[in-house]
Amino acid sequence: MMTDTTTPFSLPAIAAAMLLGALTWSFAEYAIHRWLGHDKRLLRNPFGVEHTLHHGRGNYFAAWWKKGLAAGALVALVWFPATSLAGTTLGGAWIAGFVGFYLTYEILHRLEHVYQGVGAFGRWARRHHFFHHFHDPTKNHGVTSPIWDLVFGTYVKPGRIRVPVKLAMGWLIDPETGEVWPHLANSYEVRRPKARRDVAA
Repeated sequence: MMTDTTTPFSLPAIAAAMLLGALTWSFAEYAIHRWLGHDKRLLRNPFGVEHTLHHGRGNYFAAWWKKGLAAGALVALVWFPATSLAGTTLGGAWIAGFVGFYLTYEILHRLEHVYQGVGAFGRWARRHHFFHHFHDPTKNHGVTSPIWDLVFGTYVKPGRIRVPVKLAMGWLIDPETGEVWPHLANSYEVRRPKARRDVAA
């Protein structure tokens, strides 16, 4: 039975629908990253191609217009089912939570790569994410939260992150010394290529 779209809803119901939308995005974030971005059987999809470049280059991000098209297509895909099942108000609130948390993910992910972050969450998010980048790409797929990594058994608490020098984030290294900033040295180190030894003829 279709919900009457003219029925007024309380603010708590709208807030709950938005929260459910955000939680739905957090699962989609995990699923897209884990399976479309890292499952070798599925890598030939647009996200997989872009994500492979992101891992290989470190500072590469897909163009904003590509992300905008993907978000628009997703909203178009879920709009009818969401509003048909929950009505315009609650369905729209769910979509707002979903899209809002998607935008949060995009901003947070970019900041992790270009800014060293402050506060406990900022420090955790970067170490969690860069463990995925530089230690084990089969772990820590959540960017905004560890919830689904915990649910699916892919969470690893990161130790000291060893970052290849060619992929080092701009905020990690003191340009004067070429070394990790002292205040970050307990959490990160730079991995440099071993010097080649000359082989005697």
